[in-house]
Amino acid sequence: MHLEMRDAYMPDPAFDAWRDGSREDLLAQDEDFQAWLNLVRETTARGVAIRRARVFCTPESDYIRWEHFISGANVSAGEDIRWLSRRNTTGIGFPGNDFWIFDDSQVLVQHFAGDGTIKPEWRELTTDPVVLDLCRSSFKAVWARAIPHADYKPS
Repeated sequence: MHLEMRDAYMPDPAFDAWRDGSREDLLAQDEDFQAWLNLVRETTARGVAIRRARVFCTPESDYIRWEHFISGANVSAGEDIRWLSRRNTTGIGFPGNDFWIFDDSQVLVQHFAGDGTIKPEWRELTTDPVVLDLCRSSFKAVWARAIPHADYKPS
C-alpha cells in the first residue's frame, strides 16, 4: 500500500516536457521507471497486490495532472491506483508523510523537502506498531473513499 499526499514532487524532465505541451511517452526511455514497471509486473504475477492512493488538492496541480497522464502505464503493469481530492478527506487521520506499507508489517516513510526533492536519509523504515496502525487506517480510509484510476478525470 502506498499513500501519496503531495501536490508536486521532485523536478522531472518528462514532467517539464508534458507541461510544455508534449504528449510523447518520454518515460518509455526512463530506465528507473521501466524497472519499476517490471517490478510491478513480477510482483503482481506472484499474486501480490500493489495499491497506490493519491490525495491531492483541487483544482489539481500540473504535476498531479501529469501523474494521472502517466499512471496508465502503472495500471497496465498491475498497480491498482485510486484518487481522492483532499476536500473529501475531512475526518481521516493522516501521518505527516507519504509512505509504503509492506507485508502489513513494515512502513517505509518518505521524507521529502518542501520543494519535493529528496535529501540523504529521505527514507525511514519502521515496524513501530503505532505508526503502522496510523498508516494502515489512513490508507484504508482513503481507499474506501477514493475514485479508481479509470473513473477519475482531472479537471
